[in-house]
Amino acid sequence: MFQPIDIAGLHCPNNVFLAPLAGYTNYPFRKMCMRLGAGLTFTEMVSCKGLSYGNEETKKLLYCGTESPKAAQIFGNDPAIMRAACESEALAPFDLIDINMGCPVPKVVKNGEGSALLENLPLAEKVIAACVKSGKRISVKFRIGVNGNKIAREFARLCEGAGACMITVHGRLREQVYAGEPDYAEIAAAKQAVSIPVIANGGIFSKADAEAMMGRTGADGVMIARAAMYDPKIFCKILGTADVPLLELFLNELEETKALYGEKFACVFMRKMAAFYTRGMRGAAEWKRKLFSAATTEEVAALAKEIF
Repeated sequence: MFQPIDIAGLHCPNNVFLAPLAGYTNYPFRKMCMRLGAGLTFTEMVSCKGLSYGNEETKKLLYCGTESPKAAQIFGNDPAIMRAACESEALAPFDLIDINMGCPVPKVVKNGEGSALLENLPLAEKVIAACVKSGKRISVKFRIGVNGNKIAREFARLCEGAGACMITVHGRLREQVYAGEPDYAEIAAAKQAVSIPVIANGGIFSKADAEAMMGRTGADGVMIARAAMYDPKIFCKILGTADVPLLELFLNELEETKALYGEKFACVFMRKMAAFYTRGMRGAAEWKRKLFSAATTEEVAALAKEIF
């Protein structure tokens, strides 16, 4: 069930992936998840328009160090700009480029990007085809539909026909955001409609959830999202890889985040991550209060040593 997978010649050690998570899946976090067993990790979603403008903050999201294999996620709705991004130096290091066609955030949707493309199939097809012409491996992550209209089967076929080498299906409608049980039948329909690998996403918080998702959909793999923010060791639990103490993981992540992004960012970001990692712990509310009053990475590290 959990085994190596090839995506158009790209070998991944296993089929349990880390989802692209805006604001979270920076390089130190991805590196930690790969250490714990993730078979493939994705950058935060990156604006193709931002890349075209040479935005330095956008480029920072694409730092990928020594990780292998490398996957980035992009978003946009202009085929020419999207292709140019795929051909750019910024995306040159990546083995796979994923197009976001599932983001439900209003500001993204209002721009005609993310899940808005589920309502404009001709444009979605043009975007995928243009990106494929870059010569890069292109995958697509999408939701099962919008406003009650479920189109997973149709959209899966569109992606494959336009040249995508993999799809990831989030088993919820846009309006559900992250609530409710994923629609296994829709993911299964997408899987049955295409011959390229299909990765299932949504509602996976344990090994049992991952097994149920694979069993009920026939998917070729699973993608872990919010669960990894709460407990990055979910990859160990699903795959049986070597466990690592949470304190060691946290301090390594803190040190690497500070080295890459500076003291201020590391303090704010790692306070947030520590708060996620306390989920379910006794006294979590008080730990969170102390964490968010920490003013330096040294204070965050000291609290982590108490907590973890």
